[in-house]
Amino acid sequence: MQPYLFGPDLLSRLQANLGCFADQMIQRSGLRDAAVAIVVTEHKDTGEACVLMTLRPPRLNRHGGQYALPGGRLDDGESETEAALRELREELGLDLGQDDVLGRLDQFPTRSGFRMSPVVMWASGDVELRPDPSEVAQVFHLPLRELDSPDIPRLQKSENSEHPVLSAFFPTLGHYMYAPTAAILYQFREIALRGKTTRVSHFDQPAFAWK
Repeated sequence: MQPYLFGPDLLSRLQANLGCFADQMIQRSGLRDAAVAIVVTEHKDTGEACVLMTLRPPRLNRHGGQYALPGGRLDDGESETEAALRELREELGLDLGQDDVLGRLDQFPTRSGFRMSPVVMWASGDVELRPDPSEVAQVFHLPLRELDSPDIPRLQKSENSEHPVLSAFFPTLGHYMYAPTAAILYQFREIALRGKTTRVSHFDQPAFAWK
């Protein structure tokens, strides 16, 4: 797996692929709207392009101890993009703007009752993170090259759905990550890096992610 270097060539590639992609909205009643930020930034030591990931504190009532993208519920009157930018600022202390947004992926309906809207962003320059310890136990820089693994995605039979559960193993984390987050990252790879039109909202999630 070759590394993706952070720079103008990668930025142009992401902009072109996301600009051609028509994201799908989930038209289903009863879901609460949420947004997550897929932030592409540079690893200071290697120069590789990475995605910012968090590990949620185990004490949290919702999805405690799970890997996640920065994000959360929409406030009244907020757009999905505004919510993703706000949550990024609140969780990681990273203040990006509308000009840093590259595009959006498909909405994903979660078993916990949310309609998640992934927003792709580009964070250049000297990125200094200030994680909120009440929401973030640890921050990871997940190299884009790890998304290129031929073992992604791993699909397993679901006991609760006709659709399989999607997961992915990332060496940086040392663990498997499951849908919805793994499914969103898989679609990011397919759309933004490879220029495909892969859909992922039908994949199921493991029971522990329902709460």
